[in-house]
Amino acid sequence: MPLLLLDLDNTLLPRDAAFRAWAAGLLSEYGLPSGELDWLCRLDGGGYVPRGTVLSAARRRYGLELSMDGLLAHYRRGINSHIRCPSSHVQALRAARTAGWTIAIVSNGGTGPQLEKIRRTGLSSLVDAWVVSEEARCAKPDPLIFEIAAQRCGVSLADDWAAEAWVIGDHGPNDIAGADLAGIRSVWLRHGRRWSEPDYRPTLCAPSLPEAIALVLADQELSGQELRGLAAAMPANGFPHSDSPRQGSNERAAVLG
Repeated sequence: MPLLLLDLDNTLLPRDAAFRAWAAGLLSEYGLPSGELDWLCRLDGGGYVPRGTVLSAARRRYGLELSMDGLLAHYRRGINSHIRCPSSHVQALRAARTAGWTIAIVSNGGTGPQLEKIRRTGLSSLVDAWVVSEEARCAKPDPLIFEIAAQRCGVSLADDWAAEAWVIGDHGPNDIAGADLAGIRSVWLRHGRRWSEPDYRPTLCAPSLPEAIALVLADQELSGQELRGLAAAMPANGFPHSDSPRQGSNERAAVLG
């Protein structure tokens, strides 16, 4: 059973765009300069800076009278109201399912906010399972979270399940390092960046999710063609005619630029 394990924020969903829209709305609502938008987005750090740090800094800088709880509620309502799953992502997910892939979301974060995103954007009907780090009590890059996702998709861990699995994500230290530790092939979404981690590398890289899924599907098809060709070339003694080893998908190197 081929298994596709997908990150949520900035992979399936354009989370940074939703944050920017919320931040712009906050500045407008309180009559603050629109030029502050870039400051807030830099502070956010793509969602990897703790919410408390971001919101307390904003509250202090702008003298907001909202309590921290009130500002957090404002943030959660705002960002979830702006988040959307692009139609190109929906089409890519449907293509993967049509091709026979089982799909799971693997996300770090709070259970409530992440599940609200999954349900609000319609992803719940497009995937087979999801795992959120808070409810799973483990987080990427811990390989356990990928094993939990596989089990929730009905995959037996007694089999060599990782050999038929791929991870797609935008964050090196969580998504790609986690895949590497779990022995799973991966696609890194570069989003205009260059790969900078010296100790591990993704199997492939792509500019966006639809391209990443297309690469995975193409790899599956190519692998199938190679296996059929190898079977056709197999003589009666059970050994291939050529002494040359088959070049695996991991050896079809991606350009990490």
